[in-house]
Amino acid sequence: MMNKFASGLNDLITDVQGVRVGHSTLSNGDVQTGVTTIIPHGGNLFLEKLPAAVHVMNGFGKSSGLIQIEELGQLESPILLTNTFSVGVCTEALIEYMLADNPDIGERTGTINTVVAECNDGYLNDIRGMHVRKQHVFEALRQAESQFDLGAVGAGRGMSCYQLKGGIGSSSRLLTFAGQTFTIGALVLSNFGRLEDLVLDGRAIGRELVAAMNDADGEHRDLGSIIVVLATDLPLDARQLKRLAKRAGVGIARTGSYVGNGSGEIAVAFSTAESIAHYAETVISNRLAFHEDSMEQVFAATAEVVETAIAKSLWSAETVSGKNGCERMSLRSVLEDTGLTYDDVAIR
Repeated sequence: MMNKFASGLNDLITDVQGVRVGHSTLSNGDVQTGVTTIIPHGGNLFLEKLPAAVHVMNGFGKSSGLIQIEELGQLESPILLTNTFSVGVCTEALIEYMLADNPDIGERTGTINTVVAECNDGYLNDIRGMHVRKQHVFEALRQAESQFDLGAVGAGRGMSCYQLKGGIGSSSRLLTFAGQTFTIGALVLSNFGRLEDLVLDGRAIGRELVAAMNDADGEHRDLGSIIVVLATDLPLDARQLKRLAKRAGVGIARTGSYVGNGSGEIAVAFSTAESIAHYAETVISNRLAFHEDSMEQVFAATAEVVETAIAKSLWSAETVSGKNGCERMSLRSVLEDTGLTYDDVAIR
């Protein structure tokens, strides 16, 4: 892609210092699903909360924990991604995980707001079987690292994107203000779109693929979803992070989506620049502030990093066969089969 901004060292959300990502992947016949976790920093998230915001572009979704973020502008747990019917078990496991390090929760202080977001992987996965268990959540949390796989892994195992194999994608962009370099990172769970609408690097490659495949059944509904998680070390408050999250929609639209009626598009954004103490020492605190006039570049970088993360979710995914013999071909395989070419460099 013709990027305006440089990427971070690994071109991953974990280029934001302290952020880690882990997966637990279930792949066995009809079972094609999993869990992905984003851990925002290495400390105790309940005691050291982060400024955060949520933006719902289309609310066809069953995520949990978003209401309190909307109200308080704070994130106090890792973020879990999974399939629609596994939100409950992931919530229970994440509560257990947080209680283990915080004996005061529910006793000497309030309860915990855990965040779990989902997409429907029922085309490839036996979603009714509810195969995700608490041990899979704990596995994803244990395995969280700065280096992690993309594509058909973790929560992305059974997901479809533009009727191809989608899943986990991630990217990062660097910005410099007053001689200091900052990072914006994105991780997406891509499960949306119609093939005929797919655009990569400004090229309407979806229409080319439909024509090359002689797909007579060209009218498909967009019934999927996408979850976008944005991390940054810029000192943004909750209101500014809300503005940041809104720009995730620009990145999604650049790949060709019109946000269908049955599609759920949700973005969660947080900043690691300063934590918010659960037990405050003073009633009034001084915090860093980022000037509003400089948000222009931040918005542009956000749109670019989300667009790239979606493209990487497609480019990184392998072909997966699942429930009832259903299959989603990888973008690479479809390009090879149709004889079309697409430069790998253009995905980065």
